[in-house]
Amino acid sequence: MVLGATLAVKQPGLATRLRWTNHAPMLHDTTGTTAGTPSLRWWTAGAQGPRVLLVMGFGMRGDVWQPQIEGLRTDHQVAWFDNRGIGESERGPKRLWTMADMARDTLRVMDALGWEDAHLVGVSMGGMIAQETALMAESRLRSLTLIVTHEGGPLGWLPTAKGLRRFLEVHFRNEDERFEALARLLYPAAFLERCEPAALHERMQAQVGRRVPKATFVGQLHAVLRHDTGARLGRLRLPTLVVKAGQDILVPPKRSDRLRRRIAHAHLLEFPDAGHGVTFQHGEALSDALRRHFRQAELEALAAQAPAVHA
Repeated sequence: MVLGATLAVKQPGLATRLRWTNHAPMLHDTTGTTAGTPSLRWWTAGAQGPRVLLVMGFGMRGDVWQPQIEGLRTDHQVAWFDNRGIGESERGPKRLWTMADMARDTLRVMDALGWEDAHLVGVSMGGMIAQETALMAESRLRSLTLIVTHEGGPLGWLPTAKGLRRFLEVHFRNEDERFEALARLLYPAAFLERCEPAALHERMQAQVGRRVPKATFVGQLHAVLRHDTGARLGRLRLPTLVVKAGQDILVPPKRSDRLRRRIAHAHLLEFPDAGHGVTFQHGEALSDALRRHFRQAELEALAAQAPAVHA
């Protein structure tokens, strides 16, 4: 990929898009919890290859990363976890959280795994956590991937009017209406028209089958509203991939463009027809792009370690 280039990915066939909808009975190989408070539940899959840590977004459990877990586990060591207050992770005593709090959580997961370093991937709010983690401990990251996320700042968190309406419906309507609202929030109408209803419902069940506890909603929302990394991102020098969804109504696509400009040497990968749910809508293509990004970062690290040759 050319430095700073934009790569647009075409939409795959329906069979590819739905390949990851049947949840495996055992997605993970190992599991455990972090020391300290709050205790966080983590899982791993894959026994060889580069280490990859996946950070999920607002109100979602870590296993919503299933398309990428399945796509990478054959040749990577993949780990994921439930953010504080979600799923099997404790929320801790603190009422209002910051991205720095959750960045420290991410580093505690790496410590619990015994990982000195890893490729870090975050989606949406998870991408905000990943930014703060990179700023806090860049030396522990092999690369950074920021999927449909933004730098924050004053009003930088605002979605489109339609996206804001759908977001509120997801969290405050009854179950059937929540499923419908989430589908409309994450995926463009053209994709929904072609998507098999049972497969889509299964995906929605995995994402919002359990309502987010109010205390967790407040804690995460506080962190999102206070998120602001723009003035600091220029410090980063690690290989970075920014993933843009051209039809995103929650994180407007222009926010990805701005994020890419903030980070030196960052590449932009665009899925023109994708919504905010790009990790599912283009699961296989995204996993392939991540694999290429990790491979390039590893090659760059090896080249940097090679002794200089003098004539």
